[in-house]
Amino acid sequence: MNIPFISADQSGLETERRQLQDEGRDISATEAELESLLSAAGLPDEEEFQDLARRFFDSTADLPLRRDYAYEEPSDLEAILDARPPGSPESSFALHGVHIPDKIHGALLGRCCGCLLGKPVENWRSPKMWGYLKDLDRFPLSDYFTAAIPADLRRKYGIKDPVEFGYLPDNHFIDRVGCMREDDDTNYTVAALLILRRWGKDFTSANVGEFWLENLPLIHTCSAERIAYKNLLMMKDPPETATFRNPYREGIGAQIRADAYGYVSPGKPQRAAEWAWRDARLSHVKNGLYGAMWVAAMLADAYSTDDPREIIRCGLQEIPARCRLAEGIQKVLAWNAEGIDYREAILRIHRLWDENSPYDWGHTISNAQIVAMALLWGRMDFEKSICRAVEACFDTDCNGATVGSIVGLCLGARSIPAKWASPLKDRLETCIPGFQSLSISQLARDFFTLCEEFM
Repeated sequence: MNIPFISADQSGLETERRQLQDEGRDISATEAELESLLSAAGLPDEEEFQDLARRFFDSTADLPLRRDYAYEEPSDLEAILDARPPGSPESSFALHGVHIPDKIHGALLGRCCGCLLGKPVENWRSPKMWGYLKDLDRFPLSDYFTAAIPADLRRKYGIKDPVEFGYLPDNHFIDRVGCMREDDDTNYTVAALLILRRWGKDFTSANVGEFWLENLPLIHTCSAERIAYKNLLMMKDPPETATFRNPYREGIGAQIRADAYGYVSPGKPQRAAEWAWRDARLSHVKNGLYGAMWVAAMLADAYSTDDPREIIRCGLQEIPARCRLAEGIQKVLAWNAEGIDYREAILRIHRLWDENSPYDWGHTISNAQIVAMALLWGRMDFEKSICRAVEACFDTDCNGATVGSIVGLCLGARSIPAKWASPLKDRLETCIPGFQSLSISQLARDFFTLCEEFM
């Protein structure tokens, strides 16, 4: 029997339809086949459905671009470099007087705090989160979520008792943890450290895949990463691991894996972006790649400035000028210059993207816009920044983690309020064998050692 590669419902197929449309493919020749396949979703013969789905994905792999497509979105590194904005720098920035160890420690703490803030509400949509916070008189968000939820609100919002469950997002309520619990947003950060330690600055996308197979359980991967993992098991090599039957190829996954490459590249955004591309290439294409490159470059730049607009623009210098991600981030920068308030910025993102659509909810661009929004309207205030990233909904733990990482690096560990850092008790759990329980401060020292090696 064939191993299912998408769920036996319409979500994966609808995601592929949106992906093809958004990347400019002419799908007119496949519409009838897709509609027939959507009608077959959920029928009793699962094996037949999977066979039909595979044939559909294979038939769309080489669809041509529409003639009216306005974007330039390569996946090859050299083509990406050529498509960057005019004047994209290759030089490094001066880092005189920068205390790098404290900044790395701050980035790791910030990533953990932001992730832990967003994890319990990862799948909450805005009516639920905003209504719940208002009912508790806690709106806007300003603290971790707790499991001390009144019974009437449990019933009203369908919140289950976390005691009934094992490893689920509900088990990340702040009063249920004594550390940063294991999560993919931090698993990949530690994985990247170990990849760099093992293979050095010449690591390849294939090395990343080898590390995954040796150290990451398949069940701990999601969406594009899970598809890439299965493709590795079928003996496929990058970049085919990203392109073969992968409807999530522009999802947020690579963007959450990029931080480590920025941590070890202080003042070197182009190098950080290139290393993030090598990692992302295993599972993503186009804007999925650019999200990772944007985040890594921002972190490399955040060593030398605390101006969020400058940091965001530095990240944009490392991705194609005429891509959808750049267009989306430029919109957020324009809104900020326009002077609208934070609430209106969130509503504008929600008008562009439907949080009830799996494609929109998990896409790189929707979530990158939230990251940019939180950085701009958070103004490098740690609490405001991570809370605004999470309160916007969509992929709450991923966005909280990325924003916390960037702001934490700018501020340094010494400036992160104890209210946020103390509950972690300097501990991070991962699923990686031999690294299941780590000291966050020691992890920061390990990153700094690599920094010195790569200078």
